[in-house]
Amino acid sequence: MVKGIIFDLDGVLLSTDEYHYQAWKAIADELGIYFDKTINNKLRGVSRMDSLDIILGGKYYSPLDKQRFAEKKNNIYRELLNDLSPSVVSDDVRSTLIALRALGIKTAIGSSSKNTKFILQKVELIDMFDAISDGTNIIRSKPDPEVFLKAAEFINLNPSECIVVEDAYSGIEAAKAGDFTAAAIGDAQSHPKADYKISRLSDLLKIVK
Repeated sequence: MVKGIIFDLDGVLLSTDEYHYQAWKAIADELGIYFDKTINNKLRGVSRMDSLDIILGGKYYSPLDKQRFAEKKNNIYRELLNDLSPSVVSDDVRSTLIALRALGIKTAIGSSSKNTKFILQKVELIDMFDAISDGTNIIRSKPDPEVFLKAAEFINLNPSECIVVEDAYSGIEAAKAGDFTAAAIGDAQSHPKADYKISRLSDLLKIVK
């Protein structure tokens, strides 16, 4: 029986992919490193420092320099996020979250981003979740299941009682590694390990009823 649903944030509840792309592109351009949207897609679900390592492609920089690059990227990203408003969240997403809570299903966020709470506040979704597990409380990023295991712990449920909703391959891998049921949306629908493939969030209501 499904008692909880854990959502990835970006690409599932809303999309800030373009903001990530613009911020990382600014850093890559500064360093003279080629960066395009194909490379950007490899960063989905990955922590900021691990994303930077992918972009650097083995080029050596001191830990201090790498920290500076990551902080500059985050500052650019957060500046772009100032354009976010509640209007970026679809009616389907809002109505689904309301319906799940009415059914007594616990809801949580499982995101590698350290900006999760800031984003949820900007789009007025933060009160829709019983718990938030994000980049501020984990050590390992996806495909490690840590962020989802923490989320399940925060809502006092076992992985077997939860569905993880993900749009990234690394997120599906993380969910299955943690013994969660995985619902794939967006690009992740082609992942062979996904237990469910949904085209919109409200499809979850058919699964939990």
